[in-house]
Amino acid sequence: MKKVLVLALGIVFLMSCDSKPAGFSLNGTVTGDLDNGTQIFLKTTDSLNQLIDIDTTTVENGLFNFEGAQTQPKLHYIFVESGRGSVPVVLENGDIEVRFQKDSMNFAKLKGTPQNDLFMSFLEESRKLNQRAMSMQNDMRVASMERDTATATALREEFIELQDEVKNFNISYAKENPNALISVLIIGSLMSTKALPSDEVKQMFDALTPEMKASEPGEMLKKRLDEIKSTDIGAKAPEFSAPTPEGSVLALSDVKNNSKLTLVDFWAAWCRPCRAENPNIVSVYNKYRDKGFNIIGVSLDTRAEDWKKAIEHDGLTWNHISNLKRFQDPIARLYNINAIPAAFLLDENGVIVAKDLRGPALEAKVAELLN
Repeated sequence: MKKVLVLALGIVFLMSCDSKPAGFSLNGTVTGDLDNGTQIFLKTTDSLNQLIDIDTTTVENGLFNFEGAQTQPKLHYIFVESGRGSVPVVLENGDIEVRFQKDSMNFAKLKGTPQNDLFMSFLEESRKLNQRAMSMQNDMRVASMERDTATATALREEFIELQDEVKNFNISYAKENPNALISVLIIGSLMSTKALPSDEVKQMFDALTPEMKASEPGEMLKKRLDEIKSTDIGAKAPEFSAPTPEGSVLALSDVKNNSKLTLVDFWAAWCRPCRAENPNIVSVYNKYRDKGFNIIGVSLDTRAEDWKKAIEHDGLTWNHISNLKRFQDPIARLYNINAIPAAFLLDENGVIVAKDLRGPALEAKVAELLN
């Protein structure tokens, strides 16, 4: 009987050790001049990245609490009534502790659950880098006001180096912490800003733990990576059509069927880098159009008059289309465009052979393929 009892107690003990928390308790401590009854808001973002309300509580003697349950970890934000800024926190089941000063919420401390401990380790280093950046920017303003060009130039170069340091820190953190929710968000940001090629982003995503891949941002990231495959080098360019400046409808197939090489150029009248690149594209087009080089410009403008005026002013004598919907343009979304200029070079079969070539690189590739 004693052996049975000991065995039973052992099983109960193991079950208690392996069991996961059924819900979360978010315990907050806020210092500063804050009246009892001040409201504290818990918010998160929806699929459109818009803030939505989750819960509300009040402060009593500097303390507040939220309770509930999470099916998976997700980034949330704590706001204080009439306060400035917010405190990011990973909401997951377990006991979470948050401490911050009302007037310096950017320096909040998090602990208590695995994801918040990981998040805190990221924030501590990230804040140091951010403080260095703010200090440099302030020094650059002073140097500019004093017309100290030598100092200003040196500081700008140092600032560019710091930006690279920030990027490398983010990449290293995501690679070294594949079990962290913040790593998923970092990878998503690297992809959105095109800070890394899509194949490198995919390698980082593939290295994430199954739990992080199954998280909400993980699933969104996978969907975006799957969509990008359709516009990778070697893929068949997705077909599209849209109105021309004259009002007729022009399709990609109408342009590429009579061409050896086709450039799909995403641009806009309001985009300064695009306008700066246009003279180079004009030069390449004029030099190689008789050899089978063609272009279809996809404008992300919203005003037809601006679009048409820019075409005429820059001498863009090739094919043009636009839905006048900026980044909500269905063609831009089909090609995963979140920044311009962006361009895709297609061979005679409509296969993408190069992407985002500018300056001499565009002419070199066109010359290589046509000659």
